[in-house]
Amino acid sequence: MPTAIVTGQPVPGSSLADDLGSLGFEVRTAADVGETEALLAAVPADRRVAVVDARFVGHVHALRLGLTDPRFPVSAIPGAVSVRPEARRALTRATARANSAAVDAGGSRAPLDRDTLADRLAAAVEADGEQVHRPDLGSLVAATPGGPEARHAAREAVAAVDEETVRLRSAVKARDGFVTTFLVSPYSKYIARWCARRGLTPNQVTTASLVTALIAAACAATGTRGGFVAAGVLLIASFVLDCTDGQLARYSLQYSTLGAWLDATFDRAKEYAYYAGLALGAARGGDDVWALALGAMILQTCRHVVDFSFNEANHDAAANTSPTAALSGRLDDLGWTVWLRRMIVLPIGERWAMIAVLTALTTPRVTFVVLLIGCAFAACYTTAGRLLRSVTRKARRTDRAARALADLTDSGPVAEAVARVARRVVPSGTAPFAAAAGALLVVILAALFGASWITAAGAAGYAVLSGAAVARPLKGALDWLVPPFFRAAEYGVVLLLAAEAEVNGALPAAFGLVAAVAYHHYDTVYRIRGNAGAPPHWLVRAALGHEGRTLVVAVLAALLTAAQFSVSLTALAVAVAVLVLVESIRYWVSAHRAGAPAVHDEGEPA
Repeated sequence: MPTAIVTGQPVPGSSLADDLGSLGFEVRTAADVGETEALLAAVPADRRVAVVDARFVGHVHALRLGLTDPRFPVSAIPGAVSVRPEARRALTRATARANSAAVDAGGSRAPLDRDTLADRLAAAVEADGEQVHRPDLGSLVAATPGGPEARHAAREAVAAVDEETVRLRSAVKARDGFVTTFLVSPYSKYIARWCARRGLTPNQVTTASLVTALIAAACAATGTRGGFVAAGVLLIASFVLDCTDGQLARYSLQYSTLGAWLDATFDRAKEYAYYAGLALGAARGGDDVWALALGAMILQTCRHVVDFSFNEANHDAAANTSPTAALSGRLDDLGWTVWLRRMIVLPIGERWAMIAVLTALTTPRVTFVVLLIGCAFAACYTTAGRLLRSVTRKARRTDRAARALADLTDSGPVAEAVARVARRVVPSGTAPFAAAAGALLVVILAALFGASWITAAGAAGYAVLSGAAVARPLKGALDWLVPPFFRAAEYGVVLLLAAEAEVNGALPAAFGLVAAVAYHHYDTVYRIRGNAGAPPHWLVRAALGHEGRTLVVAVLAALLTAAQFSVSLTALAVAVAVLVLVESIRYWVSAHRAGAPAVHDEGEPA
């Protein structure tokens, strides 16, 4: 249980102790700085500690935002400061210095002054090198009035604000798509509140969303019109729950490392499982759309890789002077263009709504064709904008960005060996061109020659060019294109060779292999976003890297019969899935138990 130390003389009629207790704090009181230091030393080192001025007047949600957010080691609002266990030493040092300064020449302790101890401790902790999070309270009140009149005015200010309305509004993500903002969030936030009042956690809602989507996929797999209608309805229900889990996390500040991973991972699992369900349903009706389903998954995954790579490359760029970015900022001043551009890129709300409606009203083939066209247009739009930003901006990429891009490439032992040799001879600035050349080489040969040793030789050439692409640090203006080129090449070869096999089970096996590899690539992104770095090197080597898997698939296709190739794809899919899933689950569960902070999207300012 966290501990709150209320400092200063108690204020008659104050509800502060009850408010802190409702937030789960064990409340203790200290008359001066010396008692505060003693109480702080008595609190177990693994507990969160808050120091709050006894004169504090404000909303309970202001205290919740300032004292209980698990994402930040140190957070503060006027009159209160809170630290997680990893920042306890900084608070202890700050309190000790404050206590020494408070002892006068005669040995007596100076009373707490109008500059509250909590505020002084927050400033001292920040000066000690800790980053202090100060939440945007908006219309919420947090004050330490110095007299009866000021206290009365502060209480009137508290009464004038509908705290629950503010809390609901802040539960909604600040920037989202049109469908989510106008068709889902207006009521899903009330579902989030209902869940919070019944003690449900975001992870439970996330799991419910996954189960709902899997049931939707099962309904689609029946291949009947009733099944397709039910699948569309359930997919929308799953998306509503998907919005609810994040809103519940923001409403009650129930953030966690495990929750962030589950939310991101389950989104991909739900969508791709639904693709598989549609393909199974179409097969029951005599229509083989597995190639379309796999193509949709590949296109969507490559779109995400473009997003991830570009964002990581520019995560901490030294400058942003792109005229394209300036134009985008000016367009943001025109409200309708903001929503139009958000809809064009087909975010998850728009995409799932389109899939659900098409599933209910048309056929799986029509659904996939429209989805592929829409996603292809969105990919062209976003990639073109990012290319323009990259070539027109003046910025220096940092070592962190280069490391993140190198991790996203998923280079295996073959590419690493080539990179070590080529590092001295490959000129700088050639990375995206080498990656593009390798990708085009192997994909074109796979399309023209199918399962042959020519394609296998092309895969070997792809591995060599992949090594050349990563021989130097990826700090060029267009080096963020290297990971997407690699993803498109690997996934595309698997699709082309499986489709060329023309035996039952080849394309479903390829779907499973790409899904397993895509999970590995998504997991890499989520680890980087959580500042945990890439997956362990042994895992990347054991999974052979993108170039190793591409080479193995090409050799197996040339060496085996079509039926044997299908079996080998299944075996490879199972092996990769087991390998990456076991390590991923082990990592995220251990990170959750260790209390690692998570990164979540913020809601709207209160």
